Amino acid sequence: MQARQIHRAVFAVSLVAGLCLSAAGGYAAEPAKIAEFRLRGPITETPPPEFAMFSFGEDRAHALKDIVARLKKARLDSDVAAVVLTLDDPEMGWAQMQELREALLAVRAADKDVYCQIESVRSGMYLLASAASRLSIVPTGDIGLMGLHAESPYLKGLLDKIHVEADMEHVGEYKGAAEPLLRTGPSKEAEEQTNWLLDDMFEQIVEGVAKTRGLAPERVRALIDEGPFMADAALEAGLVDAVEYRQDFLEKIRGKHGESAKFVRNYGGREGPEVDFSSPFALFEMIGKLMTRAEEGSKPAVAVIYVDGMIVSGRSEEGLFGSRTAGSTTLRAALDKARKDESIKAVVMRVDSPGGSALASEIIWNAAQRCGEDKPFVVSMGNVAASGGYYVACGADAIFADAGTITGSIGVVGGKLITKGLWDWAGVTFHETKRGRNADLFNSNRRFDERERAIIRKMMEDIYAVFTDHVKDGRGEKLTEDIEKIARGRVYTGRLAQAKGLVDKLGGLDDAIKYAADQANMAEYDIRVLPRSKGLFDLFREGLGVDEDDEDVSIGAAAMGRSPVSAPAAQLFGAALRHMEPARARMVTRWLLRLDLLGREHVLTVLPTEFLVNGMGW
Repeated sequence: MQARQIHRAVFAVSLVAGLCLSAAGGYAAEPAKIAEFRLRGPITETPPPEFAMFSFGEDRAHALKDIVARLKKARLDSDVAAVVLTLDDPEMGWAQMQELREALLAVRAADKDVYCQIESVRSGMYLLASAASRLSIVPTGDIGLMGLHAESPYLKGLLDKIHVEADMEHVGEYKGAAEPLLRTGPSKEAEEQTNWLLDDMFEQIVEGVAKTRGLAPERVRALIDEGPFMADAALEAGLVDAVEYRQDFLEKIRGKHGESAKFVRNYGGREGPEVDFSSPFALFEMIGKLMTRAEEGSKPAVAVIYVDGMIVSGRSEEGLFGSRTAGSTTLRAALDKARKDESIKAVVMRVDSPGGSALASEIIWNAAQRCGEDKPFVVSMGNVAASGGYYVACGADAIFADAGTITGSIGVVGGKLITKGLWDWAGVTFHETKRGRNADLFNSNRRFDERERAIIRKMMEDIYAVFTDHVKDGRGEKLTEDIEKIARGRVYTGRLAQAKGLVDKLGGLDDAIKYAADQANMAEYDIRVLPRSKGLFDLFREGLGVDEDDEDVSIGAAAMGRSPVSAPAAQLFGAALRHMEPARARMVTRWLLRLDLLGREHVLTVLPTEFLVNGMGW
């Protein structure tokens, strides 16, 4: 009994002593953890290949989904006191920027500081940076808050120089996808459309900056007309909180969170494997890890299926500068796999595509419909989900888009390029012989005659009717107007599309995933990405000539010379542009894909044109 009393007395004394020491600072508290995020290089939709962790290049691509997930992890991590964001010339679209901005605002809503320091940014990147609770700029830095400037390429002059002519038709007066091949500037309808898009995006910038910088919208509009701003002028205007060098920026953070604050670089990012290079077997160990595919989780899952890039028939591939094609064979197989897999309880299809092949779009739409008959099926729209990109999405249970997503463009374009002048100039002639009245319908030596043009128009009108029927069936009473007042090639931002009933909710991929999981009554679940990226083992099998069956849902890690943008001339031309003007280089690459697709299929559901807004692609 006495021993037990002695133990109790010792415990009580120890407890009191511990409390006293703690109050007096005798025990050091755990240092605050500061999560660092550096955005550099391309921000992609489809996650990079599994072996990308072994890449040491500074411009290695990072998936938007992964960055948002890491920010969410920082928000929920009780050990993380704050987030530091560094914008190191990232390449992303408007909708991606908006999703990252919302993720940063969610961190702030969890009572955690978000710090950002900028050097030189334009309107779009400033809108992202302005989400920080403390924003600073380096001395002599600048903020290009000057509004929006859009540009679209017109190729008629180039075609004239190389003696090539476009013979095109379109269904829908706003379906101007052929205009860049036929004109040197926009039609009245195309200019009207561009203006209503820019009007809404301009208001999104004004509203966003006003909200996070505590400025009146009228003041933001006035500042836009005064821009750009050097560092001191930006501070005076209330666009930043401080002008300071990087070292002082970091010291301010330590001043608030303690000198012992631990900065965690690449917080939540994938770490490369640890390899003991002193071992003679280290190389074999690394190759073994490269050959091993990550195991899938055991929980019920939400499948995320990416429609990323121009929609084409066949398999999805990756090409020049990370350009991608969304192949109907690959995506049909992915959707079928998600439908049949009992562990997958809901499906989210993430669409970032300007459209492309009408045939391929129909195949993907059908597979999506079949999937939606068996389990909750939701669409999340990225930077652009227009024309064929909207075609494949319109039958979903719910459609999510970002406010700046470009969508709609319900219409059809088709035709051919007349290259006879080019060959004549080069001194090459072709002798023609045919059997069958329409055998040379798509001959590149001459324009369509009236009879042939009627055939092409009929094909296009049939496809347009199927497209609009799909939209009417999929959206039903959600449409706020008659389909012909919404369609005819008209393009909308996500916010405008919601008002028309083409989109259900404004939100990002995370919002769509959560909604799909709720529809499937899942509280805990894994996220399973389809199509899966090819691993090194897959490439090894292909190198050996091992055939893949039709159920394969992987994406080729490279186009292996099959992509139209892999030609040596295009690579050289594009490589030069890539270093000088990366955004324009990507736009040229996408145009090369359009021309290649037009030569193969002749009738397309594709976005009217490519846009660059302040250097950011749609």
